[in-house]
Amino acid sequence: MNLQWEQAIGQYIQHITVVRRLSPHTSSNYQRDLRQAASYFNDKQQPNAFDLTQHDIRAYTNYQHRKGLHSKSLRRKLSSLRQFYDFFIQEGLANSNPALDIKPPKAEKKLPKVMDTDQLHQLLNYQADDWYGIRDKAIIELLYSSGLRLAEIASLNIGDIDFNQSLVMVTGKGDKQRQLPMGRLAKSALKDWLSIRQDILTNTNCDAIFISNQKRRLSHRSIQLRLEKIGLDRQATQKLHPHLLRHSFASHLLESSSDLRAVQELLGHQDISTTQIYTHLDFQHLAKTYDKAHPRARKKNR
Repeated sequence: MNLQWEQAIGQYIQHITVVRRLSPHTSSNYQRDLRQAASYFNDKQQPNAFDLTQHDIRAYTNYQHRKGLHSKSLRRKLSSLRQFYDFFIQEGLANSNPALDIKPPKAEKKLPKVMDTDQLHQLLNYQADDWYGIRDKAIIELLYSSGLRLAEIASLNIGDIDFNQSLVMVTGKGDKQRQLPMGRLAKSALKDWLSIRQDILTNTNCDAIFISNQKRRLSHRSIQLRLEKIGLDRQATQKLHPHLLRHSFASHLLESSSDLRAVQELLGHQDISTTQIYTHLDFQHLAKTYDKAHPRARKKNR
């Protein structure tokens, strides 16, 4: 690293440490990011930090991206450079901030993990032999049947279930309520649980559907741990957790119906772009749907 870069970085690090009183850890991160940039530009025969352009910063960002640096790390490095140049603009040593309008490449959205229908059938095909198991079976069936979030199933009360209409009322994000259909097997598992729940809650008033052995509403963490244990006991191929069942619900429903709007409503997504992550249908399924549905694709009867 040449003297110009080294002096500039040293002056800036002293500023954020002494004046801004940033933590040693944060200051160390800034220093590391700036030294990496300095090393790159020195190798490119660009030794003066204050002669760089947006094109130079963009080239550096692309270089780091090609090396495999994730978008989150790139954002931090760009933030370090932006604040570095802002400081020297205030000091009168830099005329502009070449990192100001540079954005890192967008991170690819990770597809949610799902279980296929055969895996879920094997997972759910068992008989519970104690009241814990009966309760947990109802939780799993309801999560997969209706695509509930962890917080939604934990907050369910007795009055939220309509067995006559096979509906469950949930309160989602932003306290927004929505009614969801309840599948036959989930309904049966829930009835099995409620038939013994009243015996456990003797002399105790509690509206929660799913309760612990302390006769209180089952906590989020308890539900997560119980599902994880069941997954291990049932030798599931993936770690079992509430969102895996919600993801599987959405994916399987979308594969069968291709109705993105309906799945959006059932999941309680405010923005359909959130639901679109589930459109990772395999090509064969899409091809079959096209062949059956498109009037110019259907074969003529002979």
